[in-house]
Amino acid sequence: MALLLEHEFKPLPADKQIETLPFLEAVAHLPPFFDCLGTPIVYSPVKADLTGNIKKIRAVYDSNPAKFKTLQNILEVEKELHGSAWPKIGATLALMWLKRGLKFILVLLQSISDGERDEEHPNLIRVNALKAYEIALKKYHGWMLQKLFTGSVYALPYKSDLLKALEKGKEVKEEESIEKIHQFLARVTPILDAIYEMYTKMNAELSYKA
Repeated sequence: MALLLEHEFKPLPADKQIETLPFLEAVAHLPPFFDCLGTPIVYSPVKADLTGNIKKIRAVYDSNPAKFKTLQNILEVEKELHGSAWPKIGATLALMWLKRGLKFILVLLQSISDGERDEEHPNLIRVNALKAYEIALKKYHGWMLQKLFTGSVYALPYKSDLLKALEKGKEVKEEESIEKIHQFLARVTPILDAIYEMYTKMNAELSYKA
């Protein structure tokens, strides 16, 4: 899975302290995933949002790499720095939305690799995309965005075309592509779970709608 495995995420350490720079360098290669889903009117803004949030976090990190060595450092320092405006500000807010975009990608891929499908149309990925949207993004979107996303599933590519796009156009057996998805999920899921856990513990999660 060329797009997903070219730049691997570092394993989650035992203390769950995720180093900022390796995380950002790995995640910076994931926004093109949304190009593989077609429907630019829906997924281009999601891709741009993901890219923008990565840049915001990188700018904060670059301002003081020692102070912002881990993602937890970022939240702790910004909480102290911004007071009552936190967490709706800075890299804390950017990472909050970034993790939701990543969650969408992971749930969609997990659903495909688990074999979840519409039995009447097994090569469609509507079931998988709707599940991912429901879990990762829907509750943070207003009515109009929800309608737009729900409608977009009818323009999604076939599963076979999505897997080919993720392989950057190479013809690969489906079983091989699914195995690569498993490898990607095994590495990234614990990292994303740790970020969600950090937001919960620090009471940094916000539920307002975009």
